[in-house]
Amino acid sequence: MDETSVSSQAQETQDDSEKKDVQKGMYMTFKSGNEYFGLKIQYVSEIIQFQAITAIPETEDYIKGLINLRGKVIPVIDVRLRFRQEPFEYDDRTCIIVLNVRSMLIGLIVEQIAEVVNIAEDSILPPPTIGRTDKAHSKYVYGIGKVGNSVKLLLDPDKLLNDDDLTAVEQTDDMTSEEE
Repeated sequence: MDETSVSSQAQETQDDSEKKDVQKGMYMTFKSGNEYFGLKIQYVSEIIQFQAITAIPETEDYIKGLINLRGKVIPVIDVRLRFRQEPFEYDDRTCIIVLNVRSMLIGLIVEQIAEVVNIAEDSILPPPTIGRTDKAHSKYVYGIGKVGNSVKLLLDPDKLLNDDDLTAVEQTDDMTSEEE
């Protein structure tokens, strides 16, 4: 290896760590029902307009199906259904947030994107353990971020899909890879 390639590798590593530093504390927020949720920006691959979804038979109702994003087949989850909220009618503000979770792309259908916010580590509280245990989405929330006079429920993307969902998605992913 010559000095130039070692130098460029060191630069790439430095760029990656600077990118992570810039992203630290940054959250993509979105609205679902009457509540606002946040996802660490590092999980967000992109945000796309709502598009046609191909249904997958015999899956949970919150797994709406698959989309084809530039040749990649991505499973899509309706966040409101996942949190056992009332379904909503998709409209022109409905978006799909494409997340990279465990080296897999997954789409989340959300009513509307709110904003990207910076939430300092000391402004994140643990979720309450009493009173809201009946809320289905509380098991997906790892913290509550204080932003000005409001709060955002911070989601753990790893917990949005359970292991059975991951298996179904991986099998679908395997089938699409074989077809290529």
